[in-house]
Formats: sequence, C-alpha cells, structure tokens
Amino acid sequence: MAMATANPSARLGGLAGRLVRDGLLTQEQASEALEKAKTEGKPLVAYVVEHKMVTAVELAHSAADEFGVPVFDLDAVDATQLPTSLVNDDLIRQHRALPIRQRGKRLYVAVSDPTNLKALDEIKFNTGLTTDPVLVEDDKLGRAVEASLEAGGPGLGELDEDLGNVDISAADEDTGEDDAASAAADSEDAPVVRFINKVLLDAINRGASDIHFEPYETMYRIRFRQDGVLREISQPPNKLAPRLSARLKVMARLDIAERRVPQDGRIKMNISKRRAIEFRVSTCPTMFGEKIVLRILDPAAAQMGIDQLGYEPEQQERFMECIHRPYGMVLVTGPTGSGKSVSLYTALNILNSDDRNISTVEDPVEINITGINQVHVNPKAGMTFPGALRAFLRQDPDVIMVGEIRDLETAEISIKAAQTGHLVLSTLHTNDAPQTLTRLMNMGVPGYNIASSVSLIIAQRLARRLCKECKKPVEIPREELIKEGFHEDELADLTVYEPQGCDQCNGGYKGRVGIYQVMPVTDAISRIIMEGGNATDIADQAQREGINDLRTSGLDKVREGVTGLAEINRVTVD
Repeated sequence: MAMATANPSARLGGLAGRLVRDGLLTQEQASEALEKAKTEGKPLVAYVVEHKMVTAVELAHSAADEFGVPVFDLDAVDATQLPTSLVNDDLIRQHRALPIRQRGKRLYVAVSDPTNLKALDEIKFNTGLTTDPVLVEDDKLGRAVEASLEAGGPGLGELDEDLGNVDISAADEDTGEDDAASAAADSEDAPVVRFINKVLLDAINRGASDIHFEPYETMYRIRFRQDGVLREISQPPNKLAPRLSARLKVMARLDIAERRVPQDGRIKMNISKRRAIEFRVSTCPTMFGEKIVLRILDPAAAQMGIDQLGYEPEQQERFMECIHRPYGMVLVTGPTGSGKSVSLYTALNILNSDDRNISTVEDPVEINITGINQVHVNPKAGMTFPGALRAFLRQDPDVIMVGEIRDLETAEISIKAAQTGHLVLSTLHTNDAPQTLTRLMNMGVPGYNIASSVSLIIAQRLARRLCKECKKPVEIPREELIKEGFHEDELADLTVYEPQGCDQCNGGYKGRVGIYQVMPVTDAISRIIMEGGNATDIADQAQREGINDLRTSGLDKVREGVTGLAEINRVTVD
C-alpha cells in the first residue's frame, strides 16, 4: 500500500484528507479517488474499498477519528436479530444503513460512510426516533444488510414500493367472470396480494429458480432456490396460509375449492413492455394445507449462448457438430434441476432459422420461442408424446425435440425419426452418459436401433460458481488432493479456492456453471451396444477414447478456479 507524501496538500479535507494524513493514500490517489467516485456516483468509502485502495478496517478507524463517531464490530451481533422492522427494507438497502439497537426514543444505526446524513435523516423521519450513527466496516455492513433482509423477508403492511407497473395474470389469458372474481378478491385482500407480488419480484431480482410456499402445523415458510440451494426468506403468520394459497391459485386460474388433489397452472408477470416472466405453478395437498411450488421460467435463459454454459472447447465442438447433422439423435441426461432444458433450448435457438421446420412436444412447454412449433402434452385430450410425434412426422419436420423419453413407444418413434432423416433432441433421467444407452436397452429398444440412431449423449450437472470478488485459496494436503483425483505432477502449480462470502454473493457463490460428459457414440461404442455390453463396458471404452466423465470435468472447473472442491464433491461422485 502506497504511503502518503511528506507534506500532503491542505486542499483535501474530510475523509480524503484524513486518509492522506494517516498515510493510507497519497495526495494523488486521494484526489483521483474523489474524482472517480463522484463520476461513478458512489460515496468515497464505497469506491476505495471496492478498488482495494484501503482496507475496510483501516477506513473505519480513519473515519471514526475524523468525524468522532464510535466504531462498532458487526461480528459481535446476530444480523437476523436486529430491529430492522422499524425501517423500510428499501431504505436499508438504498442507504446501506442498518439499525442495530433501540434504546427508548434513540435508534443506533450502523453506517460505513459517516457523511451519509441523508440516510440518518430519512430513517429519523420514518421512525420518529432520534438516530445516532455507529461506524462499521463497509464489507461487514454489506453482508449484515443482506443477512438481515433475507432473515426478515417481506412483511405484511411494509410493502409500500411501487408495484403499479407489474401486470400479473394467468399465462393462458381469457376474459369474463374469472377476471371479475379475481378483481373482487384482489380488492378484498389487498395486503396478501401485495405480499405475493413482492415475493415474486424478490425471487426474480435474486435470480431464484423456484419458490416454495410450505404450510406446517405451527408455521408457514417461504423458500427460494438460489444457485441450486434452498434458502428460507420469510415466515408469514401461519393463519394466512389459506389466503396465500388461494391467491396463488386465483392467479394461476386453478380451482380454489379443490384442495384434495394436485393441480398445475401458470402465471405470467409482465415486468415491463419488453420483459415477461412466467411461473409454472404446482400444488400438492399436505397434512396442514397445500404446498405450492413456482418454477420461474425466464425466456432470457433460452437466449443464453453456448459459450456461457460451461462446455470445455472440445466438448462444445462435439456438441455443435452433432446438432448440425441432418439426422440422428442427441440425448441430454441428468437429474431434475441439472439444466437439461437450458441445453436443449440453447440448441434449438442455434438451429432456429427460416429454412428449418422445428417442432417440440413438451410436458409442459417451459419457454415460448418464436419460430418453433411447440406442443403441450395433454393426456386427457389425447395429446400424448407418441401422438404428437406421429403428427410431427406428417408435417415435413427437420428438427424434433421431445421433452422426455419416458416409455418404449416414445423411444421407438423418436429413434425411427432419427433413422429416417430427422434430427431428434430429447432427455432421459440417468446418472451418466453410458447408463443412458443401457437404459434404452432396458426399455426394450433393440441394440442395433440404438447404435444406428443415437449420435451424442450429454450428461450434466450444475455446480455453483465461486464469487470472483471474495474467493480465497485454501491449503489442502497433497495426499487428499491425489485421493480426490488430481495428478501428482500438477500439484506444484495447482491452486484450489474455497468460498468466503461477501456482499456481492450468496455465501461465497454467485451463479452456476455446467459440468458435462459429452460422449459421441463411436463405432467402437456401437459394437459394444450391439453385442449387449453394459454401462461399465461403455464407460471403459469412452475413457480409452479420451471422454471425460462428470468427475473429471468437475475437477477441470476446480483447476480453473471456477468452483471449489467441496462443491464438486456435492454434485459428482468420486
């Protein structure tokens, strides 16, 4: 860290001048930081910490000396037990000002920037309490703010933000008595309506993939699945459970009176004129009410380029080569939530052009794509996977996507389509690529049909990405690294990182990355299939041909510093 010049200019006052006098910044550094912070519209405190010019601890003590404000260590308190209900969530997030204690008519507020008088004034105006600032470290404050807001969640009666631009309706629009009934229900239960709207918006803003509304005997909780992990974000009063369930069912146009059987529906939220988000709604009766799960379907996910999915260069090359073939079958396999749909939609977007006829049959259709003919399975009306496939084959198709191969009839029609000049994309629920081939054989598909139709199998998992801002190296004994699958000759240059956690991420992670096994069905593998070989035989041959299994691909992500060893151990098997 650069030391100050011997005679710093007196022109710099306030915190910038104090940092120069304390020897933490040079005159030039402080002047430049002031100018750039002003240009970016940031407080000086946030700028110097973000750019690692001064540590948060040094900055807090310098600011305390300059402004005569006491320093407080936020690690000494539980962020989930702070009196944040006194202050609107928006004020806390906007000003990074966190109430930490109330004593009578006096409220102590943690800030990292003592010059932020606007925050103190607004909190004083909203609470009617005298506000006293307490200085804390900026990085700890960011984490404490997020922790306290997540623990408290949105509360009824505190949702005063503008939701007027949000239009929420059932995905399959119609008009008539249902709309009138919904409007009447909205007016009679406005706090619940606003609460649900806030939860949906929060889930979108936090990048959640699913929302769980769960009733229990003595509590009701709401959880978000963020980066593949469920986190509790709110516990509304238990007595509101029937009203929350009813509101969600009204939005999805489900039968409110029916609480004994599962139901499925969709909700559409128009965030703006250009962006709409859909939610797939599933209800399930439990002992203490209906559990409702919403899957967030963001069309932006379908527009994700293949470069963002996490394929290694040779894996991407195999993938692109096979989806551009005029015929054959490409199968994507993995458990629920492993990103199979995103992989298929990415391939469809690459292939979507005016000179191709693309049709899909899905249960349900998750994301609408212009230019692709998408069919929703409806067994009650006779629209099944085999029925839709037969119809497709009479409509001059080029590319067919089958949401999932579940039975022998669907598998046989798909394979025949792949053998007769069509490209077929589909999914199966198996653990890895070799098991996919044996699963088809166990369904009853002859080996010679599999060998002549399937061209590529992709097995995949999703692992959480380490936050680039706070990941840190970790020392692991050589013996343990070798046991995990690393080679001894690479240990000297190997750096393994672990999560730490900061105000920019979720417990040290931010986003997810795909881990893949991309296995082309080569001549050698085809012979094993036709000879009745098992998954182990296929896996051994794939390894001889240099095809990485999921574990090896995961270790590559650890070598690259994209994720940590603990995360790879969570999503793959050694």
